Amino acid sequence: MNDLLVMTLIAGRRCALHAHDVSSVIEIGAVTPVPRTPAFIAGITAMRSQALTVIDCRLALGFDDACWATDHRAAVVSVAGHSYALCVDAIEDITTGSAEPGQVPGGFGPEWSRVAIGMIETAIGPALLLDLAALIAGPARAGEPFGAVA
Repeated sequence: MNDLLVMTLIAGRRCALHAHDVSSVIEIGAVTPVPRTPAFIAGITAMRSQALTVIDCRLALGFDDACWATDHRAAVVSVAGHSYALCVDAIEDITTGSAEPGQVPGGFGPEWSRVAIGMIETAIGPALLLDLAALIAGPARAGEPFGAVA
């Protein structure tokens, strides 16, 4: 595998996004909250007159702490025709994967198992390759399918 990957940090873990899924990396400006949305949806922001739904990736995984502390940049992605700004701890680099994704080792927890396609080796070290649709769906709630929104 020689696909380009955008390397990020989310909740202290190195994660990879396929570069062809990332249209740009932006500085997050003002985020306007949207009433009655799940907590992992931080709100909406604008990018060149386009509205983006801002996803707090830590909260989307089901962790309690928000990601705004370390980096004010976000990866812009499109899933099912909708555009999202993924708030991550940090955007590290762009690199290539050196092999096909392998199995995710045990001990990462159900949060990561739900969104990880697999573990991939890169030029800067191993990373979890993420399934964007699963990440954007948000955390599972007891008795509901993954990403269910009330």
